[in-house]
Parts: sequence; structure tokens; C-alpha cells
Amino acid sequence: MTDLLLNPGTYDPTDLDPEARRLLRATIDWFETRGKTELKRVHHDREWYGDFLDFMASEKAFATFLTPGSQGGRWDTARICAFGEVLAFYGLGYWYAWQVTILGLGPVWQSDNEEAKSRAVQILKDGGVFAFGLSEKAHGADIYTTDMVLTSDGKKGFRANGSKYYIGNGNVAGMVSVFGRIADVEGPEGYVFFAANSQHPSYELVKNLVSSQMYVSEFTLHDYPVAAADVLHAGPAAFDAALNTVNIGKFNLGFASIGICEHAFYEAITHAEDRILYGKRVTDFPHVRQGLTDAYARLVAMKLFGERAIDYVRSASPDDRRYLLFNPVTKMKVTTEGERVIDGLWDVVAAKGFEKDTYFEQAAMDIRALPKLEGTVHVNMALVLKFLPSYLLNPTMLPEVPRRRDSADDDFLFHQGPARGLEKVRFADWRTSYDAFADVPNVAVFREQADGLVNLVTNAGPDTDQAKDLDLLLALGELFALVVYGQLILEQVLLTGMDRDLTDLVDQVFDVLVRDFSAYAVDLHGKASSTKAQQLWALEHIRKPAADKDRYQRVWQQVRDLAGAYEMRP
Repeated sequence: MTDLLLNPGTYDPTDLDPEARRLLRATIDWFETRGKTELKRVHHDREWYGDFLDFMASEKAFATFLTPGSQGGRWDTARICAFGEVLAFYGLGYWYAWQVTILGLGPVWQSDNEEAKSRAVQILKDGGVFAFGLSEKAHGADIYTTDMVLTSDGKKGFRANGSKYYIGNGNVAGMVSVFGRIADVEGPEGYVFFAANSQHPSYELVKNLVSSQMYVSEFTLHDYPVAAADVLHAGPAAFDAALNTVNIGKFNLGFASIGICEHAFYEAITHAEDRILYGKRVTDFPHVRQGLTDAYARLVAMKLFGERAIDYVRSASPDDRRYLLFNPVTKMKVTTEGERVIDGLWDVVAAKGFEKDTYFEQAAMDIRALPKLEGTVHVNMALVLKFLPSYLLNPTMLPEVPRRRDSADDDFLFHQGPARGLEKVRFADWRTSYDAFADVPNVAVFREQADGLVNLVTNAGPDTDQAKDLDLLLALGELFALVVYGQLILEQVLLTGMDRDLTDLVDQVFDVLVRDFSAYAVDLHGKASSTKAQQLWALEHIRKPAADKDRYQRVWQQVRDLAGAYEMRP
């Protein structure tokens, strides 16, 4: 089962098109040719990755992956996620330049401004990158409030004044999609998105806000001229473009977490297998085996969920918006699971994880960023909770979403429409995928817990006051997110095809999920505002996973077989 993880030595995603495979392979070869020593040097020296961007330009990688069908290319979420995973495997900074380019392009591809689109196409062909000018120092990413103000220049254009904060690629972006408001126009009608150039004399690059290879900028516009041809969106459409761009971009965060964890996992298991302490291999200690097995199970779950979520994104339409739930779960759940994977591995490698010549040293820092970008975990959990009644209590008959690795253009992402009506989104019965695995012991235990969650929501759900208590709701949201998480994991396994190794691994994954559900139930029990009925429910739904020594040993052997499977070239 070693093919579940990205291994640069054998990587060949045969379900993607030949050009995507070529670019992915070429990118891996570029990093491997540089080698680990050079990768670590530029990381520690905080050296801007100009050589990487030059390579991307020479291969026209960003242009190939990020030009939509309307502009003669193909926006394919599966290819984009695969490329992001590969970049993060070698370093978050490389992925970040790619990610903020995706965000910067979001308002452009959603616009009706054909001139701006043509400019964007040319910038991509020339190897340029983009930036997303939304956040501000005083307001963060609060799009209801912005101090970037446009005033009329008396010639059908505007002058923009204001600052943006925490803007990736703000030092070199050929086009920056900037969110602001028109002076003296109140409410949503005053919102505007416009295109700016980071090299313009009226664009002041203030500083890099982080000590890193990345350039996360603060910039200020001083009477920046905004012509009609630079306006991407005006009025409520600008607000929708901001939210829909984040919908597009935040999905990628989970795949960055996966890439980081994969590289760190190879390093950790190989180190533990090769190390002798007290006359024994480190991997012979029971607690080490358990820690590595749990980390592997969590990582496999991240990947299975993410791969299946891609299908829902690619199949989205005005009549099927289930992706609006699976997107924030990918952003929130997969990225926080990434932190847990790294933490579990760190308990195994211990002090080795601080050493400057390891990949792990940077992974331990980089993994922390992803839950905090494109909306915090809490913001995305609050969004997830909006779907709980429809998902848990009111399933309906819907067409089954197939595996989507075809050559279609994911055009709907740029025509998502107004960011409202979430309560109208409908879901198929989540129990179906669980029923297919009823004979897998820990899936059956978890199913009992999930059915219990339905009873909690129906008979002892949050009252009027509790509905205002976000702290309690977040605990409820963690329980709900686990049910959603498990559904897509099982759907992906069904699509992948079942064999003995995979059945064992599913059982081990749900061993972890059963324990997680129990822990979140205890957390709900301890909330200050939880009722007696909720506390009783929590205690009644703590479960011990179904233990099976033989199954555990077989999964552990899968984990151990990864020792030495990959090591980056020196």
C-alpha cells in the first residue's frame, strides 16, 4: 500500500493528462536535482525563490494549470491540487507563490472585463505571478470593512488610496486584484475590485511582514490611477467575487498539508527504523509503533478525503452545491489533521525534529500556517455548521458523483453566483457509504456514534441561548465534521477498489476517528453552557475502538515498509 503516499521516486499520476504528468515530473526532478542541502540553505537564508519562478516560467506551468477554458486553457481542480501537493512536499514557500497566484486570478476569471482577462493571460504566459489584495492591517479579511478608497478622477476613472496587509507576491505580482470601496457610496453598492500593478510608481511596497523565503507584503497605494479597464467588479458582485475566490483558493490548503506531512513522514519513519536505543530499534517500542500508526492513519485519511472532495468540486453546478460543505471541511479538518500528524511524528523523532538539515524542521513550522490562512478554523467551522440540519436530518435522493479525472474545464467555479442560500443546499444520505462498510468493526462503532449525533441534534440540540454560544457550537461542529469526513473517506475507498490491505487500513483509520469522536464528546460535556441532557449524551457516546491485534500488526507492517522508501537527494 506504499502507493497511497506521494513518492518522488515512483510518482506518475496516470489518471491525469500527459502534459500535467510531464509538468509534475519535471517539477519533482527540478527539486531533486537541486537536492536537500540547497533546499535547506535557501530556506535558512530566507532567499527569494526567483530561480523557482524562472523554472516555472520556462515550463509555462502556471499558465498551463491556471488558465481557464474561456481563455483557451483548462482549469482542472485535480491537476491544481496535485501540483500544490508536490510543491508543498518540497517547501511551503514554493506552494505559497502558487496559492496566492490562484487567489489573485479568482476575481479576474470571474470578471466580465475581457481586457483585464487578456492581460492576465499574457502575464501567465510570460511567467508572471499574481496577488490577492483583500486583507488590511486594521480589519484583517473582514470584507465588510475596507479603508482602500477610490475617488473619482473626473475622467471616468478613479484614484485609489489605502493600504493592504499580508499580501503574498505583493513584491513582484504583474497583477494585484485589490478590494476597495468607492468614496461616498454606502453599503454593498460601493464595493469594487480592481487590478493594480506592483511595479507602478504609485504602488509603495512597504515591507515583507515575515522572516521567510516568501514575500508577504504590506503595500500602500498613493493616488493610484484606476481606469475603467482596470475595474474587475463593482457593487455586490465585488463582494461575491471575494467570497467565491476564497471558496476556490481555500480548498488547496488541505493538499499543501498533505504534501508537507508526506515528506515529513518518510523522514520520521526512516529515522525511527534506523535508530537503536537501549539495544532496541526505536520502531520496536510499542508507543512509537502506535504513534507512527496513528500518524499514518490520519495522513491516509487526509488524502482519501481530499481526493474524493475533488470530485464534488469538479461536479459542482447551480443545482449541486455540496462542495460548499466539503470545501471548508477540507480547509479546516485536513489542515488541522496535518498538525496532528506532525505532532505525532515529532513525539517519535524528538530532538531530531529541530535539526537544521532535516526537512522536518521546516515542516514543523510550515504546517502551522495552513489552518490559519483563508479564514481561521473557527470561521470555517461556523460555515460548516450551517449545513448540519440539511446534511444530518434531511437527506434527499441525488445523483451519485463519479470520480472526476476527466479533461473537463471547471468553469462553474468562476460562475458560482451570489454567496447565499446555503440552507437550501441538499445532500444525499450520508449513511449509504457507512452501510457499505458495516462489516468493518470500527466503521460500525463510529456509525453508532454518528447515529447518536443525530439523536443529540434532534432531541437535545442547542437551545436559543446556546445557539449564540460559539464555543459550544464549535464542539458540536467537530463532531459533525467527523461524520462528513468519514463519509468521503469511505466513498473514496469504494472508488479506489477494496483489497485486504485497504480494508485493514480503513479499520485503523476509523479506530482513530472513534477515539476522536469520544474526545470531542468529552469536550462538549465540559462546556460551561452544556445542559444535563447534553452531558448525559456525551458520556453515553464515548466508545472504545474495536481492538484486533492481527489487523493492527498488518497495518503496522504497511507503515514499517515505508522506512527507506524515499529520501531526498543530498
